[in-house]
Amino acid sequence: MFPLIILYLSLTILRPQDYLPSLAGFPLLPIVLAMALLAWMASRYKTFGAPHFVLLPVFMLALMMSEVANGWIGGAIEQFSGFAPVIVAFAILAAGVSASQKRVSATFAVFALCSCVLALHGVEQKHLGVGWTGMGLSEDGRIQYVGIFNDPNDLGLLFVTAVPMAVYMAGRSRFLMRLVWLAGTCLLLYGVYLTNSRGAMLALLMEGGVYIWMRRGMVVAGMLGGIGLVAMRMLSSRMDELDAGEESAAGRVDAWYEGLHMFTSHPLFGVGAGNFTDYNYLTAHNSFILVLAETGFFGYVTWLALVGYSFLMLRQVLLHRPSEEALRDQEIDWPAEKTIARTLLLSLCGLFTAAFFLSRSYTVILYLTLAIVVGAYVGIRRRVPDLPPMRLGRSWWTWVPAAIGSIAFFFVLVAVLLHSE
Repeated sequence: MFPLIILYLSLTILRPQDYLPSLAGFPLLPIVLAMALLAWMASRYKTFGAPHFVLLPVFMLALMMSEVANGWIGGAIEQFSGFAPVIVAFAILAAGVSASQKRVSATFAVFALCSCVLALHGVEQKHLGVGWTGMGLSEDGRIQYVGIFNDPNDLGLLFVTAVPMAVYMAGRSRFLMRLVWLAGTCLLLYGVYLTNSRGAMLALLMEGGVYIWMRRGMVVAGMLGGIGLVAMRMLSSRMDELDAGEESAAGRVDAWYEGLHMFTSHPLFGVGAGNFTDYNYLTAHNSFILVLAETGFFGYVTWLALVGYSFLMLRQVLLHRPSEEALRDQEIDWPAEKTIARTLLLSLCGLFTAAFFLSRSYTVILYLTLAIVVGAYVGIRRRVPDLPPMRLGRSWWTWVPAAIGSIAFFFVLVAVLLHSE
């Protein structure tokens, strides 16, 4: 099971099926996922010990209902066929990762290594004008890849998510491999620079700020974060344009405004998954507002819970103090468990900082990253029995006021930004 789902993860990132003529039209990903599903069904590591295993099917139902509520029954079938494989991949990867710390590390290594390959493609693209896939630079000179990474912003989001994993691998490797992983980290950082994605650069700043906050406190993190922001504005022309009145930023604020109007006109089930651009010429440029506008309150509160529980799981691990008896009886390497949780927390902070400025609510990379989080959490709970479980039945209702509060925040934020233009 684990080798097959790792192969699926690798193919999802590297995407040879999108540029090799010999694989054109061949259903490589579905076949690998079907084989992994068969292996998962026979595996003893199947797990449903996290709220996500309920929330993901409910979110798929929200996607389907959003189409039906807007008069397109066939759209419900389309949403099912598109999102069901994501749920399957999520369940299999989470189960595979939960088996041991070694599998978590192996998943980090594969994720980071595949991302480095895409960064190398970007370096070749930048120097030759075209990469080995045949994909050239974007119109504004930014690197891009094939398939789901043909947008420089998507590429930046991937690199940002992989950076903490590469750093983790460097920290646990011996001298020569440590140098290799440090070089890989630098390559990913250079890849972010070549994408010239403002969201990705802010996400890197967020990752660094959260790490320093955990190590040195909020004051030091704030000071260094301010210095980092100034440095990024000097390095990137697009960061230097980071202002609500700048044309691109203003277009995003207008899209947020339209998204909130879509929600107020279709508050329960939204305007339908994938229909945002039917109401506005630009996509939402915000993953939260995109879900709110397209799936309404029902879909939004479910998606927000998916995201929120992922952060809470990692926070719970970082704050937990196992009893001496539990550590002695189970022979647990608790510092290593906390390092894994810290790495994933940084990846999530980067991922969702970038997603705040991008419409990436349904991308498979987001859910595969959440699967790694859930798998690591379930595995830690298996090895550390006194880590309290996170049960949906006890806390589901808290996401309703959380959703209402976040929606109110968006209304205030958009009003302030529109006023400042």
